[in-house]
Amino acid sequence: MQKSLLTLGLLVISGSLVLAQKQDIEKKFDGKTAISEFTYLASDELMGRDPARPEMKLAYTFIASSLEKAGAKPIPGADGFYQNIPFRLSSPPKSGKLTIGITDYAQGKNMLVLDGKSLTGTFELVEVGFGMEEDFAGKDLKGKIAVANVGAPNRLTPSDLFSLGGEKSKRAKEAGAVALIERFNAPAVPWQLASNFLNRATLTLDQGSSSDLTYIWVEDLKNQLRGDVLTKANLEITGKTNRSVDGKNVVAWIEGTDPNLKNEYVLLSAHYDHVGVGTPDAQGDSIYNGARDNAVGTVAVMNAAKYFAQNPPKRSILLALWTAEEKGLLGSAYFANNPLVPLDQIVYNLNIDNAGYNDTSLITVIGLGRTSGDFLLEEAAAEFGVKAVSDPSPEQGLYDRSDNVNFARKGIPAPTFSLGFTAFDDSIQKYYHKAGDHVDNFDLDYAQIYWKAFILSAQKIANWDQRPAWKAGDKYEEVSKQLYGK
Repeated sequence: MQKSLLTLGLLVISGSLVLAQKQDIEKKFDGKTAISEFTYLASDELMGRDPARPEMKLAYTFIASSLEKAGAKPIPGADGFYQNIPFRLSSPPKSGKLTIGITDYAQGKNMLVLDGKSLTGTFELVEVGFGMEEDFAGKDLKGKIAVANVGAPNRLTPSDLFSLGGEKSKRAKEAGAVALIERFNAPAVPWQLASNFLNRATLTLDQGSSSDLTYIWVEDLKNQLRGDVLTKANLEITGKTNRSVDGKNVVAWIEGTDPNLKNEYVLLSAHYDHVGVGTPDAQGDSIYNGARDNAVGTVAVMNAAKYFAQNPPKRSILLALWTAEEKGLLGSAYFANNPLVPLDQIVYNLNIDNAGYNDTSLITVIGLGRTSGDFLLEEAAAEFGVKAVSDPSPEQGLYDRSDNVNFARKGIPAPTFSLGFTAFDDSIQKYYHKAGDHVDNFDLDYAQIYWKAFILSAQKIANWDQRPAWKAGDKYEEVSKQLYGK
């Protein structure tokens, strides 16, 4: 009987503590201010938060000011509340022509000049497989053009293609090549989609002198550019222009309260950029405001900063608002490769990204079911009257299309906390990367539930007496063991 009473007592105490946490967040959450922040970030004044536009300064200054006012601290090694990133904006050439064997290629049709300088002449071609370090070994590339496949085995997502291309360009430049041609044969990405997206000014990380190397994609869906065909190329690229762009991740931290656990960090993140100004819609609106994608997530992290600065959990909190997610996950990749905190001290990344919602009774967690801390996210959602569900549209590859994946690849458990949706259907597509993605057609009651559930989820993870881990057999389990030494 005494044992039963003790168990009952512990359950009552536990339940009261859970209720108290929710009530504290409810009491301290300033919904009016959060909506005002949401409205500003998705306003026309910011011109769609394109990292290459001058209005981006308004966005990152506003976010940094919010974190500072909240009481979050600058991370040692950062530039105040910023991590500065050297970007390069590369515009398509005025003219681009290439002939290999009997096949002619033209800019914007079956060829894309992605970076580098104008270049004209006849050059020898050298096969370098996937362009990995071992593929360049022993090859004479001086004054020649390296020819590689896009991506790498098992790395063919859009973000992989961009990030690996930069690495290959650097290797080709160091080997003395004058250009890098990649054969585009990625089955998951239609060539026409790539061409429509990339036949315009593109933002990449500035690789220094290797960014001057002429970097080209050619359509090769039938894998014809092989063997005897790869002898010489006639190339004529004119009118290529590039310029530097200053990029900024907005970053801060809040120290935890536990003497031991405060040396571990929970990373709360969301990207604050969007796609800028584009083709006008039927109403003549050309500003892509990005309320759903991802001003709503930015506001969640900003308000988590306000709460945790005054109510710090046991673990320390890292706060990061990424730039250039829409350009290929560039901001988060830069942090993951140039961390301001040792990666093995970051035990969890609760990321936010969104396309939209079609069910306000849900919160969709991309990656739910893959880590040991998932039940805490489910609890937090339930306490605010919504249900946490896993990705209903795995065919979209959403886990690998957002910033969380840059940390998962390092071994850090990293789900994405998204608005509720049951399918990537027309109600999502209506606003996804559309000019109509505004605050005035967003359910603001649902927004507040979402923001508060995010804060409670983060609190539960940061106070948990266990370190979150990948489930056994997950594809990131092994690299996680290497990172944390377990």
